[in-house]
Amino acid sequence: MNFCIIGGGSWATALAKMLTDNGQKIGWWLRSQKTIDHIKKRKHNPHYLSSVYFDLSKLQLSISIEEVVENADVVVICIPSAYLLENFEELSSAIFKGKKIVSAIKGILPNANHELLNEYMQGRFGVSIADYYTVMGPCHAEEVANEKLSYLTFSGENEVMASVIASHFQTHYLNTVVNHDVWGTQYAAVLKNIYAVGSGIAHGLDYGDNFQSVYITNAANEMVQFLKKVMALKNAPDTNKIQYATSVYLGDLLVTCYSLFSRNRTFGNMIGKGCSVKVAQLEMNMAAEGFPASKGLYEINRDVKAQMPIAETIYRILWDGLPANKGFQRIEKQLK
Repeated sequence: MNFCIIGGGSWATALAKMLTDNGQKIGWWLRSQKTIDHIKKRKHNPHYLSSVYFDLSKLQLSISIEEVVENADVVVICIPSAYLLENFEELSSAIFKGKKIVSAIKGILPNANHELLNEYMQGRFGVSIADYYTVMGPCHAEEVANEKLSYLTFSGENEVMASVIASHFQTHYLNTVVNHDVWGTQYAAVLKNIYAVGSGIAHGLDYGDNFQSVYITNAANEMVQFLKKVMALKNAPDTNKIQYATSVYLGDLLVTCYSLFSRNRTFGNMIGKGCSVKVAQLEMNMAAEGFPASKGLYEINRDVKAQMPIAETIYRILWDGLPANKGFQRIEKQLK
């Protein structure tokens, strides 16, 4: 089974490390020829996880998506959702024919329909949900670089194939879990980023650990209610068998809200301390997916109609100019 990775950020670099640590040769698309030249000379990504060194014999590096996809059976897509369309819109509609797609994207696409990646891939490239998988879970790239034990969940309607794909990523520092919930794991990944922005705002406003624990508990309940409603609308299979108090749902929410590695928490912390959204974006050198996701999720919920006072208030703070302190005074009254 041949793999390629599309994306050059920290999470893409971490996934490349997992595969190559297992002896897997991979194709790897990066946007910049300068970055490729650096990796060929110095054996590490100069911009992300620079402590990770690669065996060059296991890498086929290219600035051409078509070139790396051509030789792959499995295409791992790891571009931030905000930038995916600009890289994919010019591709041939047949480029992914016969390929298995694995999404490592934790966001909503910035198009008119606020789609998940599987919806876009089906409409634009004809990729069936049967050939679509996700890799999600509480796993910071920085800890992968340091080989601290982490867990990832691979989801697909075909759990047997999901297990086969997952086996190529399992290492002494990475354990894998498999489930069938393609829709729910993606929406959970979107929501946890939004709630992590809120957790950061709360920290910036000087709320303490006691408040954070109550906030995150309520966010988890809000997330589950949304997931149940949206998956009913999507006719997702076997939703009654899903255990939400597991790593890919609750675990990812917890680590993203609490960890200092969390870019969404960092972004929210700057908002809570008084920075504007624009200034906070300029200060960060990585995308905070929770910012655009808050708008996309707000629009999606017009149809889902879940009760989401926390997510909606974060949207109001980020997009409508609601002062952070006033927004969290509203949230205080909603928590139980």
